[in-house]
Amino acid sequence: MIQELSYVGIGSPRAEDWRTYGTSLLGCMAAPDGPDGAIRLAVDDIRHRISIHPSDQDELRYVGWGMANETDLGRFADRLGSRGVEIRQGDADLREEREVADLVWFEDPWGIRHELAWGKSADPMSFTPGRPMKGGFVTGDQGLGHIVLQVPDIDAANEFYVDLLGFRLSDRITNKHFGVRFYHVNGRHHSLALSELPGHTGFNHLMLEVEYMDDLGRLIDLLDVHDVEIMQSLGRHTNDLMTSVYIGSPSGLQIEYGHGGLTVDDLSWIARTYENPSSWGHRLSAAARSRRPGIVRPV
Repeated sequence: MIQELSYVGIGSPRAEDWRTYGTSLLGCMAAPDGPDGAIRLAVDDIRHRISIHPSDQDELRYVGWGMANETDLGRFADRLGSRGVEIRQGDADLREEREVADLVWFEDPWGIRHELAWGKSADPMSFTPGRPMKGGFVTGDQGLGHIVLQVPDIDAANEFYVDLLGFRLSDRITNKHFGVRFYHVNGRHHSLALSELPGHTGFNHLMLEVEYMDDLGRLIDLLDVHDVEIMQSLGRHTNDLMTSVYIGSPSGLQIEYGHGGLTVDDLSWIARTYENPSSWGHRLSAAARSRRPGIVRPV
């Protein structure tokens, strides 16, 4: 089964801007550039987890999910293949670029590319934040963080991601404005969320969680220095209890930067339905109201 959100890759005409945005603002560590000139960022001792490839347009290139080992990867890929998912084997060049022992990839029904990998390269005690920080990022057995994908049909997407890929529902938020479902694969409350956007698919945001509230506060202080817009004000979510702020990025998607998310235990966890996404805060800014958040394309 899938164990973690391992890595993500986007394309952007402003890839170079991430060299400063990712380090001096977010606090990621710069990793060596990819073979195509991609800006690569580390958030822990894994050599890199975030890649921004030079591109003519903003786009979600791939989402990488971590498997426990080669046996699990092989069995999982075989099971998906037997259920009609077209599985493609990653070649040596792709394995080297992703810095993994092995990987396969496939697309969901709306063309989002997902990679299943094991053995991602790590260098113990190598991580150093890109700016002064009290601590680091919450990763470990919880993986990179979480992503929110926009899908045209949330019921069909739920069937694909739950019945085929094995994601487990944490809870959902439903009201007259939107419907979002949240899924976990480890102790993190959600590694994936799906939001319905009829006629479109997209990458709404990436969440990074820091160990200390002070590092979240320091990011907020740095936003003016880096001329980065707040998209949703500081607030706390009802479901995962994350205290966070949403900010713009050079490439369309938002970054949720948070602290204090709860963990789930499948032995006792019960999925709930919420009407409001936040207990307080998370107010949309004028910038957020003026444009659709995320890297979005029609399907």
